[in-house]
Amino acid sequence: QVQLVESGGGLVQPGGSLGLSCAASLNIFAIYNMGWYRQAPGKQRELVALITSGGNTNYSDSVKGRFTVSRDNTKNTVYLQMISLKPEDTAVYYCNAKSVVLPRREYWGQGTQVTVSS
Repeated sequence: QVQLVESGGGLVQPGGSLGLSCAASLNIFAIYNMGWYRQAPGKQRELVALITSGGNTNYSDSVKGRFTVSRDNTKNTVYLQMISLKPEDTAVYYCNAKSVVLPRREYWGQGTQVTVSS
């Protein structure tokens, strides 16, 4: 059974930093594009950072320059480093995996809460 397990969430003050990890029990992790999404109360889930199977990255405008996504294919893990956090970054953060080869498969983690508050 495929599992994506996020860790590293918590409470941080505005301007602070936090790092998230997502460990994936995927066969051939390298063939998956890995994304970090977030969902704040009353809002739709949104993509904040993506790292492709080839290592290319993309960020939403709201986090560009503050968040960094990376992956370690030897550890089947994707990371999200967040700096200069703002209260509006408060959300549940989800890890997502989408295969780039057929058959297309997609998986979600259970989410981890990030709260930015003084």
